[in-house]
Amino acid sequence: MSTESTDTPAKQIAKGYAVQGEALELGTVVVDDTADPTAQIRIPLATVNRHGLVAGATGTGKTKTLQVIAEQLSAAGVPVLMADVKGDLSGLSKPGESSDRVTARAKETGDNWQPSGFPVEFLSLGTKGIGVPVRATIASFGPILLSKVLGLNSTQESTLGLIFHWAQDKNYELLNLADLREVISYLTSDEGKVELKSLGGVSAQTAGVILRALVNLEAEGGDTFFGEPELDPKDLLSVEGGHGRISLLELGDQAARPVLFSTFLMWVLSTLFKSLPEVGDIDKPKLVFFFDEAHLLFSDASKAFLDQVEQTVKLIRSRGVGVFFCTQLPTDIPNDVLSQLGARIQHALRAFTPDDQKALTRTVRTYPKTDVYDLASALTSLGIGEAVVTVLSERGAPTPVAWTRLRSPRSLMAAIGDEAISAAAKSSQLQQKYGKTVDRESAYEKIQAKKAEAQANQPAQAGSKSAPEAAKKPGWFIRLVNSKGFLTFIRAFAPQLARSIVNSYNRRR
Repeated sequence: MSTESTDTPAKQIAKGYAVQGEALELGTVVVDDTADPTAQIRIPLATVNRHGLVAGATGTGKTKTLQVIAEQLSAAGVPVLMADVKGDLSGLSKPGESSDRVTARAKETGDNWQPSGFPVEFLSLGTKGIGVPVRATIASFGPILLSKVLGLNSTQESTLGLIFHWAQDKNYELLNLADLREVISYLTSDEGKVELKSLGGVSAQTAGVILRALVNLEAEGGDTFFGEPELDPKDLLSVEGGHGRISLLELGDQAARPVLFSTFLMWVLSTLFKSLPEVGDIDKPKLVFFFDEAHLLFSDASKAFLDQVEQTVKLIRSRGVGVFFCTQLPTDIPNDVLSQLGARIQHALRAFTPDDQKALTRTVRTYPKTDVYDLASALTSLGIGEAVVTVLSERGAPTPVAWTRLRSPRSLMAAIGDEAISAAAKSSQLQQKYGKTVDRESAYEKIQAKKAEAQANQPAQAGSKSAPEAAKKPGWFIRLVNSKGFLTFIRAFAPQLARSIVNSYNRRR
């Protein structure tokens, strides 16, 4: 009798995951609710830049899976950028703690578990977080990504593109929100109407909608993110003592607009694509991205935005960069992007509603056929820390579907606290580079200077005529009403009189 015929189904599946080079160890095969510690499931390190998906319902163990993968990438000398939306991943910087549960999981997965911490850089989106602040300029973000953040439709997106083009032609540098707001305010003013008309197809109403969206973004803290010094994505490619550095990016004061978070990661990815040389197939990636809450990236996205994402994801692997999308449902990812993801790690799905059932059916169709599992049943029966896995083998073929019991992280499975994160960020070398905001002359200052020059020349152009009313010194009544102390006194002791004064002031204006 041949050796192959005596192999268990678990060992047969594990044969498809055998590798010659380095690999990321995920866990062991489960068949009939029993894990085989000798049937190992792994991702070849050389195929990580073929991208991947980590999906599953809340509470099924996705975050721990990301932690396990990030640890092993770091140990292999591969830098990682992770979106730490919920603040759960800061424990990567500290060794884990042993427990009965960890010991039992190590035995089930054939893992020689040892506690270990990893080099972590704590970053914050904007200047009001606890990590090192990271920013991007309005100009480099561009109209397509900015339109996604602002929630603009396709017509408004096209208008914003024309405004960007006009500002570039006029040498009005768009560095922060104030610059773009000033440009749009100028174009919609009496002085700028001619310029706005020259753009062609741009209405003042559409420009006004964009302006209001900018004001809302600024009120929600966007002004702390856009500006300089701008993040150099190459600073994410650091290796310390043979370990790749894990950069954890938290929302900072951008919690009110999480779409800015995912769109910023897309900006980093596209910037890396433009700056990194093409390397083709390599033994291990130069950097791996994890897009947590990936549905935010694609929901209500314009065609231009989706095309940019698809093109970047398709081509970035030739620069040695891998991308893992993390979300609850695979259906959150557009088909054109999903088809490019070589590794699938699917945690449990819920099937309580008709929509859930449709998502489950569509998910099953994305996996290779298997005679070992009823996938529809398996995907709703997975335990916490288990997933249905298929990846690309070293020769680029899909591996057999494997119900996998995943390893435990070796780092701390808990947050380390804001104080520890803040202390680590303050001692970082990147703090010296990005900690202080730079506000150099740009569109805002140039347009303000232009306005001041026009006002200064106004009396001279009027000749013997009197200066315009707006240039005259306010009369005693207006000066009195403008007096803060006077109005405070009147409001306190004669509110009706105060309202009459304000109404009279408004009529005089």
